[in-house]
Amino acid sequence: MTNKANRSGSCILAGFALAAMLSCMTPSASAHEANKRVADASALATTDTASRPAPQSTRRSVARAEKGPYYVDFRARTAASWGHAFVWYGKTSEKAVEVAGLTPAGDTLAYVLGHITFVPAETGASYGDLDPEYLTASYRVYLNEADAKRVFAHIRELQANTPVWNAETMNCTGFISDIAEFMGLKVPHRWQRPENFVNHLKEMNGGRQMVRLSAE
Repeated sequence: MTNKANRSGSCILAGFALAAMLSCMTPSASAHEANKRVADASALATTDTASRPAPQSTRRSVARAEKGPYYVDFRARTAASWGHAFVWYGKTSEKAVEVAGLTPAGDTLAYVLGHITFVPAETGASYGDLDPEYLTASYRVYLNEADAKRVFAHIRELQANTPVWNAETMNCTGFISDIAEFMGLKVPHRWQRPENFVNHLKEMNGGRQMVRLSAE
């Protein structure tokens, strides 16, 4: 997500000049790569399990109570601008992960124009989404199989029905905010840096690990 652009003519020209100075915007992954990617074991680690470890005598029972066989991982990473927010989702027993996020399709020009108008979007994996060295925030929640089917279907529906990107209204934090809201999580306002958004999402929900959807 990026900060709001001033729509006056002089600032638009300044925006293009700034964009030209950037080395380049990171390219999006191909549709084939976005379907299913395999992450390193280190990339699958989450900060949730590292905080406040339970005594060894109770750790196993707590894990069983709070974790399900499926997960959605709300994540933020560095980027050439303000950063990027996206989700990993999949099955805990598998290394393969699905990636969903909202980015402008194309290069720096599309990114700059997206501060003024709507531009074509991509909703799969983008460069850096699977690299742990770029990660700035993570909040993983677990689901049972029935709930995971509903959530994963919602994510894919969002991907199929979000054809445009705009820095102010249709951005990456708004995209994952919709997913979190569908899961029944408390959601912070979306107009903030991706890293702050993910951290606030975790704080507002008390770091809860297991999510159970209400009956349809």
